[in-house]
Amino acid sequence: MRFRHPDGSTVHLAYCTNVHPAETLDGVLAQLRDHCEPVRRRLGRDRLGIGLWLAKDAARALVTDPAALRGLRCELERRGLEVVTLNGFPYEGFGAEEVKYRVYRPDWADPERLEHTAALARVLAGLLPDDVTEGSISTLPLAWRTAYDDERAETARTALRTLAERLDALEELTGRSVRVALEPEPGCVVETTRDAIAPLTAVGRDRIGICVDTCHLATSFEDPGTALDDLVRAGVPVVKSQLSAALHAEQPHLPEVREALAAFAEPRFLHQTRIATAAGLHGTDDLDEALAGDALPDAGPWRSHFHVPLHAAPAAPLTSTLPVLTSALTRLVGGRHPLTRHLEVETYTWQALPPELRPRGRAQLADGIAAELTLARDLLTDLGLKELP
Repeated sequence: MRFRHPDGSTVHLAYCTNVHPAETLDGVLAQLRDHCEPVRRRLGRDRLGIGLWLAKDAARALVTDPAALRGLRCELERRGLEVVTLNGFPYEGFGAEEVKYRVYRPDWADPERLEHTAALARVLAGLLPDDVTEGSISTLPLAWRTAYDDERAETARTALRTLAERLDALEELTGRSVRVALEPEPGCVVETTRDAIAPLTAVGRDRIGICVDTCHLATSFEDPGTALDDLVRAGVPVVKSQLSAALHAEQPHLPEVREALAAFAEPRFLHQTRIATAAGLHGTDDLDEALAGDALPDAGPWRSHFHVPLHAAPAAPLTSTLPVLTSALTRLVGGRHPLTRHLEVETYTWQALPPELRPRGRAQLADGIAAELTLARDLLTDLGLKELP
């Protein structure tokens, strides 16, 4: 979906396909047929943006076979889909029964991460629509915080500088500009937007910026206005933003609240949980840890890294951090000029929701994704952006 900003620029809205697990190119093609095109039809649109997730095997197939890349591009066009952004965070296995800490490997100190991301950039340059010259790729925020020392930090910085050089060369070759965005996430080396400023400044390249995920922003209790203003002052580009909402529990000390939270403690994904106190931010790596005894203070609200559907907040006594998303979006695209032109709805946890909230089959999932995109569209038009055909 495309929108005209009052300054005349085009803002792209997509939804991320990591909600549809696929490890191979054949699996990606099936996603387009079984999921993405049905969402487009529900929205009544001739064109729908998707934030494509390509696992390492799918990316390798596309970057080594020009015919396969042309075939994917043709399939996107045939189904009324377009790609301006990729989700390069998960490397493989995102559809596994247990993902948890595996999603952070390989990290930016491992050569596989550089090669995979460079391959994604080459693929994206070949998928961009004819009238679009700028693409974006979100990636993990350097590494999970453990086993990350000064030596690995320097290796990661070197890898990002090398990536920036390759992206420069890619633009010279193709005329397409691709930028990569570190995505701050609780528990990682870069947990908050502020944590991103120093390493990105050290890399010193405009090709590498930040992806503001509004679920992660909220989980870390960051104020959107302050966070984005800090990035602007530091000269850190907001390459893309993922529109998502976290799980919010206002009174976690109450037994009924803990019981409601326990329904979201599931074995597949990591749900980092945080509380903001006068002494600073406290947290656990997962929701079940927070619920176990006194692992986390409970005198104030808890927020958990669980991407809940944008249009359907959990039932009381829980809610979502949609107001944080709304506030962030106002700052991102509501000003005289947009801070970013790439927006991506990213609720990948539909099948990890409590059983009674999960979609029953493809049709209900498509309905839910279409409802999320409709909400995001309404937020954008309320900010003065005009939806384009």
